[in-house]
Amino acid sequence: MVLALLVGHSTPEGRLPVSDAIVGGLQTYTAAKNDSLSTVGARFGIDVRTLAELNGLKPSARLKEGQKLHIDNRHIVLRALDDGIVINVPQRMLFYFESGKLIAAYPVGVGRRDWPTIPGDFEVLEKEIDKTWIVPESIQEEMAAKGKPVKTRVPPGPNNPLGKYWIRISPVCGIHGTNAPASIYKFQTHGCIRLTPEDIASLFVQVPIGTPVAIMYEPVLLACLPDGKVYLEVHPDVYGKAGDPLVTVKQLAAAAGVESMIDWQQVREIVGARRGLAQELSSSPKNNLQNP
Repeated sequence: MVLALLVGHSTPEGRLPVSDAIVGGLQTYTAAKNDSLSTVGARFGIDVRTLAELNGLKPSARLKEGQKLHIDNRHIVLRALDDGIVINVPQRMLFYFESGKLIAAYPVGVGRRDWPTIPGDFEVLEKEIDKTWIVPESIQEEMAAKGKPVKTRVPPGPNNPLGKYWIRISPVCGIHGTNAPASIYKFQTHGCIRLTPEDIASLFVQVPIGTPVAIMYEPVLLACLPDGKVYLEVHPDVYGKAGDPLVTVKQLAAAAGVESMIDWQQVREIVGARRGLAQELSSSPKNNLQNP
């Protein structure tokens, strides 16, 4: 992804809900053999529904080798740390900062609706290569309930869902790879954070023990770029934890001082569509005179 620095507007909670940076960009991708909308979306950090819409396809469409796809994976950077990892659950993005600079941004897989990834402040407690997965009792019970063979341990190898690299951030949660790359950018885990094998290999060598980790839940993001452009990104509230997204946009716009600069009819369309992409807001004098 294209990386940029983040300088946001501070809030009383110390968060930076208004950013001045986005990552990702616009490009054309040529489908390889066995590619699907799901695998391409996982690689770039785009919902299958949104990727299909961008290309005039149905979400169930099958790709042909050599088929050209328009890719738009622009995402707003939520929060900067001097050093640390930021994960925004609804956005399914992980950002890594060193010395105040954004070093990397990766799409991630996060917890299911019924097994959510828990927001909070954590830190890197342990790093391990080729970790044996000790299957939690709760997951063993789920295996039994589904009529699957119950496993208590899964050794390193292609059948291990943790992949090759494991970064523990709490007694029960970690950041790790996967043996199912198509599950990235989806809500499919038991609460842990998954990266593609390539991305976790990159992150693993960069983060030392003790690195702060902030897991956040922000479906609505606003960015005011240095060139004056304003971007809005809205995701579905999958866990049902957020309030009215339009109210949130109004609050963010007020905090950034851009209420009179944006087209509120366009805001309503973006909020309604919830495409999960950073979309540029136009300025309309007519709509700007209306009460948002």
